[in-house]
Amino acid sequence: MSARTTRTRLLAASTIALAAFALTACGNGDGVRDEGPSAGARSSARPSEGTAGGTTAKPAGTRTTTGSTSGSKNTGTTTGSKGTGGTGSRGGSAGGNGSGTRNPACVAATTRTTATVVSRPLNHLLLTVTNKSSKNCDLTGYPIVRFSEAQSVPPVAEETHPQAVVTLAPGESGYAGVLLSAADGSGVHGYTAKTLEVYYGDQGRNGSARPALPAKGVYTDEKLTVTYWQQDLDTALSY
Repeated sequence: MSARTTRTRLLAASTIALAAFALTACGNGDGVRDEGPSAGARSSARPSEGTAGGTTAKPAGTRTTTGSTSGSKNTGTTTGSKGTGGTGSRGGSAGGNGSGTRNPACVAATTRTTATVVSRPLNHLLLTVTNKSSKNCDLTGYPIVRFSEAQSVPPVAEETHPQAVVTLAPGESGYAGVLLSAADGSGVHGYTAKTLEVYYGDQGRNGSARPALPAKGVYTDEKLTVTYWQQDLDTALSY
């Protein structure tokens, strides 16, 4: 065999070997290169959410945080509380007959007034006003009293101011105490009064009454003081 023939055979063998190597490295045995699964195949192969074999996901569009916040804001609790509180406050502050308006003032024409000397406490007179009308009335302020021909009216004991307006239903009574004189006799400018006039309301604009005093009269001095009108007798005589 000549040298040329030998080189030709070797070159042919090398060419065949290189071709076989290329097919092995770049093919799958069928002459087609294996590029791995396509994008569509990879998407189909991923476990779907919410199905068996995959992770359980929340339904679309329902985030727990957003839903909770929305529910809390829409409860209406704050608005309802303010509305109820406001209504209650206005109703309570109106006073009087509970309808938002005060009762008319008690006047001399629709009441009966009596004056009674009591044994305890000493030197005290009790004024009693009874509502003779068919409607409630408010006994406001304190009695303006004038004994006999006195030139001035006695002051009121400010510490006896009631916490609420004294309201008299038909047939009910209100009370005021009158300290006539010093219990220890230390008062001066004393005299015996035999008549009494009681004025109602500011400046006596609601009329006046003339309750009877004992026949012998009552002794008064510079300590003469009245209380505000009270709802009960004991409070009126506590000063």
